[in-house]
Amino acid sequence: MARTTTASGPDIVTRGLASNRLGVPSVVFFGVAGAAPLTVILGAISTIYAVVGNTAVPLVYFVAALILSIFTVGFVAMSRHIVNSGAFYSYISHGLGRVTGVAAAFIALPAYAAMQIGLFGLLGVVASGILEASGIKASWFVCALVGWFLIAVLGVLWVDLSGKVLAVLLTAEITIVLIYDAIMIAHPAGGKVSAETLAPAQLLTPEVAAMLVLAIAGFVGFEATVVLSEEAKDPKHTIARATHWAVLLPGLLCGVSAWAMSVNTGAGNIVQAAKDEETDLVFALVTPYVPEAFINVGYVLFLTSVFAASLAFHAAVARYQFALGRERVLPRLWGVAHPRTGAPILGSITQSLLALAVLIVYWVTKTDALIYLFAWGTTVGGLGVLMLMWGASAAVIAFFIRHRRRENVWRAQIAPLLAFLLLSIVLAATVIGLGDLLQVESNSIFNWVFSVAYAVFAVVGILWALVMRAARPESYAGIGRGAEQRVLPEGSSFPVSHSLPRTSDVAHHS
Repeated sequence: MARTTTASGPDIVTRGLASNRLGVPSVVFFGVAGAAPLTVILGAISTIYAVVGNTAVPLVYFVAALILSIFTVGFVAMSRHIVNSGAFYSYISHGLGRVTGVAAAFIALPAYAAMQIGLFGLLGVVASGILEASGIKASWFVCALVGWFLIAVLGVLWVDLSGKVLAVLLTAEITIVLIYDAIMIAHPAGGKVSAETLAPAQLLTPEVAAMLVLAIAGFVGFEATVVLSEEAKDPKHTIARATHWAVLLPGLLCGVSAWAMSVNTGAGNIVQAAKDEETDLVFALVTPYVPEAFINVGYVLFLTSVFAASLAFHAAVARYQFALGRERVLPRLWGVAHPRTGAPILGSITQSLLALAVLIVYWVTKTDALIYLFAWGTTVGGLGVLMLMWGASAAVIAFFIRHRRRENVWRAQIAPLLAFLLLSIVLAATVIGLGDLLQVESNSIFNWVFSVAYAVFAVVGILWALVMRAARPESYAGIGRGAEQRVLPEGSSFPVSHSLPRTSDVAHHS
């Protein structure tokens, strides 16, 4: 496995994956694809309006973007020092210790797997609906299998090929969102554009906490940019810039779209309109002003948005498995990349086989794929990723306490501390209100069983790390350290980068 280092480079640089493949735009597309803005706009935003009944939705999305922008300050500062496809696992290993890092890895694997597999439920249902409207009958399972096959193939090919696919899909997705927003704003209720739903006083209402949890869940996936750090060109700068943009773009798109909906219906009517139209709200609002072809294109791009998100999460979970295999937390075979494509071959195949098994189980048992595969899978997966973000914010604080001279006080201390405090509140609200997000009865075990399951995974990870420390100390020493397995000494010089200072069923999408 060839590898390259420079005197002033990051702590760990490995060339096991296909290095120097992805520039800033490609990495941004992976992050934005994971957040799936069109899916959030068509599904989550309209459902939040309908279910919560509060008109502060646009502001809540802007606030969620602000919180995550603060988180990314310390997150990407650490990415300039640690280049490892293990991302959260690696960062937590460096900041909070190897044992805690393995615990995080054992949370990351089921969380990202649940996110990726859950999206197949929505993909199958949406594709089936589109085909039925065209006079073709196909079950959600058959449609999901087609998407599964395409992602399984792309997962073992060149990462930049997946990046190009995402570039095409995301460009079309963002274009249609901007067109729909422009149409809604150009036809305001009463003939006057209103900013009533942007009034800051709305943030003082009690429903905002629940809305914020749902909004932040809609951003999950942006952190996939860091998982691609080993395959990026100039990772110190590429990942930092791409991650900021991967938060900024979905935040602006979702916030502006939520406001545009309220402009078209009027602030006093948006809640009732959302209740009447549900996830067809945007299509219903723009239909009077555009040809039918524009609506059909929107439905197709809704489908490709889900496909793009599933592809991005597949890439993320495969690279987590690669990082863990390379460092012997998983068997060594998982740490082998394809000799031609540089793809994490066994990690990709493992995720594909797991997804296929889950899809078959849901099909055989005739379980509702939209509710119990998509909504539950992405919500539970989002909870795990939120736990990882919370742990990573603590790890950033601890890392820069030990390496004070590597970043300025804003990036190393103030922003990570703010992020930790804000994410602590959001995580607590999510754990407490998980049953409401899953729409189960107050006495259901599903109010708490998934949170407990993550705790069990973490404990298993801790025990496995302790076993490694006792039985395989050399492997234990490499946890989170990548191929080079070294850390810059405290006195090493490191040039600080001046990165950009960016700040219903479907409601469960993250």
